[in-house]
Amino acid sequence: MVVVCFCRKGGKVNLNISKKGVSPKSSLMNKIIGHIRKALKENSDPHIASAGQRFFKEKVKIYGVKTAVTTKIGKGFDKDVLAMDKKAVFALCDELWHTGYMEESFIACHFAYLIRKNFEPADFKVFEKWVNKYVSNWASCDTLCNHTIAAFIEMYPDHLGDLKRWAKSDNRWVKRAAAVTLIIPARHGKYLEEIFDIADILLMDKDDLVQKGYGWMLKAAGEAHQKEVFDYVMKNKVTMPRTALRYAIEKMTKDRKEKAMAR
Repeated sequence: MVVVCFCRKGGKVNLNISKKGVSPKSSLMNKIIGHIRKALKENSDPHIASAGQRFFKEKVKIYGVKTAVTTKIGKGFDKDVLAMDKKAVFALCDELWHTGYMEESFIACHFAYLIRKNFEPADFKVFEKWVNKYVSNWASCDTLCNHTIAAFIEMYPDHLGDLKRWAKSDNRWVKRAAAVTLIIPARHGKYLEEIFDIADILLMDKDDLVQKGYGWMLKAAGEAHQKEVFDYVMKNKVTMPRTALRYAIEKMTKDRKEKAMAR
C-alpha cells in the first residue's frame, strides 16, 4: 500500500511517501488516484483557481493548485508508475483525464510521458482518444502534445500523416494538436515539409487558438529554418490571419519582421 502525506509548512508543500505491504496493481492504481485527488484538494486555493480562469475563454475545471505543486504531486508516484505495465498506466491516465480537472490532466500527461520508452505504434489510438474525448483547453492540449505525442511521433514518424488528418478535423483542439505536436521536433529542424503541409491546411482557419497553434509551429520551425519559414510567410501573408503571422515571425530579424508585416 502507498501512503502519501502532503502538508503545508511555511507556505511550502511537503511530500512524504512510504509503502507498507503489497497491493494488487488495480488496487494500487485506485490508491494513487485517491491520494492524488486528496493532495490536489488539500493544496487548492480559490484565488489561484479564479486567476487561472482568466487565461481561458472557455470555462475550465481547476482545483487552483500551482503548476509546480501539481508537478511535485505527480512525480511523487514516479516509481509506482514505472513499476506498472503500460496498459495499467494508460488506465490510470484515462481515469485522471476523465474528471476534466486541468491539474489531473497535467499529471496524466506526466505519467504517459514517463513511460515513453515503451511506446508502440498501436498506442497512437490511445493518444488520439485523449485528444478527441478529453482535451478541452489549450493548456491540456499543449501539455499532452508538446511532450507525450511529440515523443511518439519522433519514434514513429509514419504517423505524421495522422497529424495532417487531425488538421482537417472539426474539433478545434484536434486541429491545434496537429500543429503543437510538432513544436519541439520543429526546433530541432525536423519535419519541415510536414509542417508546411499542416500550415497549408490550417492557413485560413478562423479559430484564434488554432491560428496561434500553427503560428507557434512555424515560429519553432524558423529556429532552424528561418529563411524557409520567412519565404512561406511571404508567400501566404495576404491570406494568413495576422494572429498566425505575428506568432510565426516573432523570432525573425527586424528586417524580415517589417517585410512580413507590411501591407
